[in-house]
Amino acid sequence: MHDLFQQYATALRRREFIRRSGIGIGSIALSGLLEQEQAQAKSPAIPQPHFPATAKSLIYLHMVGAPSQLELFDDKPVLRKHHGQQCPPELLEGQRFAFLQKDPKLLGSNFKFKKWGESGLEISELLPHLGSVADEVAVIKTLKTEEFNHGPAQVYLHTGFGQQGRPSLGSWLTYGLGSESSELPAFVVLVTGLTPGGGTSLWGSGFLPSVHQGVQFRTKGDPVLFVSNPEGIDTAARRRIVDDIRRLNELQLAETGDPEIATRIASYEMAFRMQASVPELMDISGEPKHIQESYGIKPGAPSFANNCLLARRLVERGVRVVELYDQGWDHHGNVAAALRNKCKQVDQPIAAMIRDLRQRGLLDETLIVWGGEFGRTPMLQGDVNKKPGRDHHKDAFTMWMAGGGVKGGITVGKTDDLGYHAVEDPRDIHDLHATILHLMGVDHERLTFKFQGRRYRLTDVAGRVVEPLLS
Repeated sequence: MHDLFQQYATALRRREFIRRSGIGIGSIALSGLLEQEQAQAKSPAIPQPHFPATAKSLIYLHMVGAPSQLELFDDKPVLRKHHGQQCPPELLEGQRFAFLQKDPKLLGSNFKFKKWGESGLEISELLPHLGSVADEVAVIKTLKTEEFNHGPAQVYLHTGFGQQGRPSLGSWLTYGLGSESSELPAFVVLVTGLTPGGGTSLWGSGFLPSVHQGVQFRTKGDPVLFVSNPEGIDTAARRRIVDDIRRLNELQLAETGDPEIATRIASYEMAFRMQASVPELMDISGEPKHIQESYGIKPGAPSFANNCLLARRLVERGVRVVELYDQGWDHHGNVAAALRNKCKQVDQPIAAMIRDLRQRGLLDETLIVWGGEFGRTPMLQGDVNKKPGRDHHKDAFTMWMAGGGVKGGITVGKTDDLGYHAVEDPRDIHDLHATILHLMGVDHERLTFKFQGRRYRLTDVAGRVVEPLLS
């Protein structure tokens, strides 16, 4: 009987050992996975560029609503000649438009174009200030997108995918390259007017650790929401609160290994440092008078001009990515007058920013990108005699780049006589992204992040660097 009892007890202990060991082994495996994710969250996947970078920072100027390339960069004398005539039916076959009805008429531009600088770059009379720095600018006339409505097209432009949830361009860059500033976020967003239709996903981190999402700075009121001390709390008290919260978070991090806790700790510390750095950054009244006048700024009054100056101040302080969004470029009607007004708001400050960066020795390491989410149609929307506009056009539109290793004064691609299709060197959004990453020293095929069992990248399974743009 005693021997039987011993055998039974041994079997029980064996089963208990196996059960507990199984849990223990599983816990070890889970802990290892969490530590791996935590390491990914704490440091960028690519701590150094893949190859020597020509650009250290990116300033992205998004004209929300999509400016007309046919009035600004892509002159079409043939379109002007056939103004008011019916659009050739072969251009309409199989096409989808946002608002155009059947049998639309052609709309020629009223504006003159001029060859600027030593390069002879062709730019509209609406952008004389940009024309004055034309030799710094490279124009791409043959970009194509997959989306023809604003929200999805904006998301596609910034994330490489037409639905929300993917990481944005700025998030990929900060994930791959990190930040050079300990006092400011690596990725800052400035918005003039309303938030774009694509929402905050345009600067969201998607499935990347949330530390890589863009931080929106406001030019009125508190620059960053909830960073200022609450009433009755001074800096010393805030420091004690942050320290206590950090210690609690570190205990939880040690127990769970959750990478988002590490992000939260870093965010609290960054917020505390920003209390001192952000007010000084946002106060542009101390800039020399000639600088303020060159940009056309009005201290204290929110404007695109102010944001251009802030963009220069941000990259000067080591911010990796600065994105400026300017609302009001959706011209379905009265395109001539509306476009003239918008160009007056952005032309001077953009040119001033390029000159300012050049004079400070920063332009060669700062990449500037300008454009909208798509282009505008050669066909008019509305009545030809009643201030017509242009509908959305996704198959051929224009963007430009400057600085940061870009060969200035050149044009890439060519569209047909009506500006409808690309006929030379067609490019898509993935090519644009691949080129931006290349100029920043990143191989777009190697910058990846594993999510739900698959390795994702900004350019998905496509993307070719636009070699002619490289200096």
